[in-house]
Amino acid sequence: MADTEGFEADDPGLFTPDSVTWQMHGDPMMWVAGIRALYLQALHPRAVRGVMQNSDFRRDAWGRLMRTANFVGTTTYGTTEAAEKAGARVRKIHSMLGATDPATGERYGVDEPGLLLWVHCAEIDSYLQVARRSGFRLTDAQADRYIAEHRVSARLVGLDPDAVPADQAEMAAYFEKARPELAATPEARAVDEFLLRPPTHPLLVPAREVLWRRVAQLAYAALPPYAHELYGRRAAEPTTVTRQLRATGTLLRCVPARLRWQLPPKHILRAMARLGPGSRPAPYKLGR
Repeated sequence: MADTEGFEADDPGLFTPDSVTWQMHGDPMMWVAGIRALYLQALHPRAVRGVMQNSDFRRDAWGRLMRTANFVGTTTYGTTEAAEKAGARVRKIHSMLGATDPATGERYGVDEPGLLLWVHCAEIDSYLQVARRSGFRLTDAQADRYIAEHRVSARLVGLDPDAVPADQAEMAAYFEKARPELAATPEARAVDEFLLRPPTHPLLVPAREVLWRRVAQLAYAALPPYAHELYGRRAAEPTTVTRQLRATGTLLRCVPARLRWQLPPKHILRAMARLGPGSRPAPYKLGR
């Protein structure tokens, strides 16, 4: 019998419970990693211009974050059909959007392979770096495997998998090659300002200053040093940041997983209902 996502009830999806991705994406530090990814992505002038010219980022940032989380959750834990449909939706939306370089008047599509590749690599690198530095144990071989697995997600957004980094060495080489293109443009600084002080109800401003601001600052601190130099805002030494990430990871992992996984749209719980309790993500499974 087909499940509610329109595929076989025992379909493990594109990644499967045997993947590094399946285990790692259930970790609560992925939320911090997602914010780091936004900071890093914003340093590519053409990429961030495409975002700012095609969405009301400041008014719908939470919605944008949730749509990204929904896409990652669907492609990780959803059925094969659900993941392919999610990818098709993203490709269709991107194909209709463009941006204009105000300096030259050039009009370009946001689905340029170079832009898609930057967004992909910034996201995957952020997930991997934050997870490992916060105490999620991965061997170098498993880290390489994680990057290689995400040639699948790269295909879903329209990239040629063979043109996407497949291990840590290739990822590092990609960022080294991309660095001359990066800059802290006014759009990037707008993203930085927004992430530190997102608009919120006046009654929630104290919570924003106490909780959100600390999370955003930690995500910023987790960026590579060259990103701090571009933004012009200092961060603690890498060893200090790693200690902070580890402390935060330890605290968040104390929250029961089933409680954490109640956050919408509950992809992990739905996957466990589809595949059985043995599919539950857990870091220790990577050591098997």
